Amino acid sequence: MSTIYELEPKRVFYYFAELCKIPHGSGNLEQISDYLVSFAKEHQLTYRQDAALNVIMTKEASAGYENEPGIILQGHMDMVAVSDPEANIDMLMTPLQVAVDGDELYAEHTSLGGDDGIAVAMALAILEDDSIPHPHLDVVITTNEETGMDGARDIDISTLKGTRLFNLDSEDEGHFLAGCAGGARVDHIFEVTKEHVKGTCYTFRISGLQGGHSGAEIHKERGNANRLMGRFLWRLQQACDFRLTTLDGGLADNAIPRDCTAIFIVPEEAVQEGVVELVAAGFTKDIKVEYQTKDPQVTTRLESAQNVEASCIDQATQKRFLAALVAMPNGVQAMSADVPGLVQTSLNNGVMHIDMDRVYFVTSIRSSVASEKQALLTQIMTITSLAGGRNEIRGDYPGWAYRKESPFRDLCLNVYREMYDKEPIVEAIHAGVECGLLLEKRPDLDCISIGPDMKDIHTTGERLSISSTARVYEYVKRVLAAKSK
Repeated sequence: MSTIYELEPKRVFYYFAELCKIPHGSGNLEQISDYLVSFAKEHQLTYRQDAALNVIMTKEASAGYENEPGIILQGHMDMVAVSDPEANIDMLMTPLQVAVDGDELYAEHTSLGGDDGIAVAMALAILEDDSIPHPHLDVVITTNEETGMDGARDIDISTLKGTRLFNLDSEDEGHFLAGCAGGARVDHIFEVTKEHVKGTCYTFRISGLQGGHSGAEIHKERGNANRLMGRFLWRLQQACDFRLTTLDGGLADNAIPRDCTAIFIVPEEAVQEGVVELVAAGFTKDIKVEYQTKDPQVTTRLESAQNVEASCIDQATQKRFLAALVAMPNGVQAMSADVPGLVQTSLNNGVMHIDMDRVYFVTSIRSSVASEKQALLTQIMTITSLAGGRNEIRGDYPGWAYRKESPFRDLCLNVYREMYDKEPIVEAIHAGVECGLLLEKRPDLDCISIGPDMKDIHTTGERLSISSTARVYEYVKRVLAAKSK
């Protein structure tokens, strides 16, 4: 990681590298939260760490900026921690191995966490630099944004002086976010009875898909490994009486799954007839045709082992679960009629698994129209209920409605025009940011969201542009120094 410490702006990349040393996937945040507290103490900043591990740090205004309205710099400390399956990396314990490739940062065999580690790094570099002119600053770093925005839901921001919220959780330089979708997660759960079954054990794996962020890439119609596995297992169920023992797909609710593995037991008569091989070959041929343009690297692998006895889910539950899985909608459900190219409503089957006493999959819903979100929630929960399962909703968060009048947005756009000598792009996005939840707590906030260029976030192909990070950091400093009129 020594190369990273030489990048400019040095203090931004110094802190990013330090953060990468600390495992900080969602739900594994105590260490990184305590690191932020240590930073605040070292720099003699007023701070607060709450029960949800959110951290707020405050810095008083520079000379001459005491009468300017305060700014809240906001990001989240958690990342979607995923790794290549063959790398066998424990993301709960292992630091990220970050490397430089030309103008890009990446992590070897894992996601990078530029979303949203670079926001935290920028905020820390700003807080420590007394040469940067600024109004009153509140730096708000939240937890578990990637798994339902739980930190933003729990945080108390009622006493913050800042009235202008600068969210640093976007991935496209020059694009200013002024609105976003709301969302929710639904766990579709089927209680199982385990039974010992004898027969031939098969392992079927779907891999090689591109995956991606379920908000940013859902419109690209890439393959979803969990959905494809459901199709394969449904076909197989029509051909023979197999029994599932293992089902494991996806790594995060809000990431399109790239891989899925099923292990199942097949009776001897079906083995003798080569039923599994025939179904697998036909299925593979079909998806190769379907995804030859959208996801051309998709692959399948079938392996078998003889004479086993394994604990499998009961046959009745398996049939009901597979019925719900194949009936469940997935992907884009509606496009915006007002904003060309903007996804309005979608859902993603992100995680699927068999535990000791249940089999389940998770759906992540997004919509910029609250009534459509509720209608889709009702639809998918009804499917599960009709199939004999139960639903649990979590991580329900509101959208962020576009405001016609926004003085802070106007200021930010003017600074951008002066710095870049071109027109910025103002847009709403299908992905979720925390502004909606924070606006529920503080309706007086004037919000905008920006960030440097990133691509393939939430995947092991994630990349962060070094030059874009430098430009955006300089831009943020100029906004802090700009006085309102």
